[in-house]
Amino acid sequence: MSKALVIAIAIATALLAVSACVQHPIYQVQDAQVVTTSGKALTPAQVRQAIVTAGTALGWTVVDAQPGKLEGTLNLRTHTAVVDIPYSATAYSIVFKRGDNLNVEGDKIHKNYNGWVQNLDRGIRTELSRL
Repeated sequence: MSKALVIAIAIATALLAVSACVQHPIYQVQDAQVVTTSGKALTPAQVRQAIVTAGTALGWTVVDAQPGKLEGTLNLRTHTAVVDIPYSATAYSIVFKRGDNLNVEGDKIHKNYNGWVQNLDRGIRTELSRL
């Protein structure tokens, strides 16, 4: 193997390792409006159930933290993400609480976290639209 090829492989490997650790701003969902396709108003209990159903379907463990607030935990490989999900009959939020092995530094986090939260948000909106 030529010296140039060895150097090229080493550089590509280093770039791949660095890109895997890239951090992004923490994605938060703030006061997303509860919307149904029927246009009917929902109760807080219905919104809660939609959040639990969506989260569970995506591998999140969703438990009651206090009235009007759920806590969601996602464990994937060596990563753990924990979010608070305050909700009412008209809105919900998904707020970062803590993360293990997610390279959290200030308001930056492992790039995969944002996708997990965006998927959860999309799932919640889908469940709400069915009501």
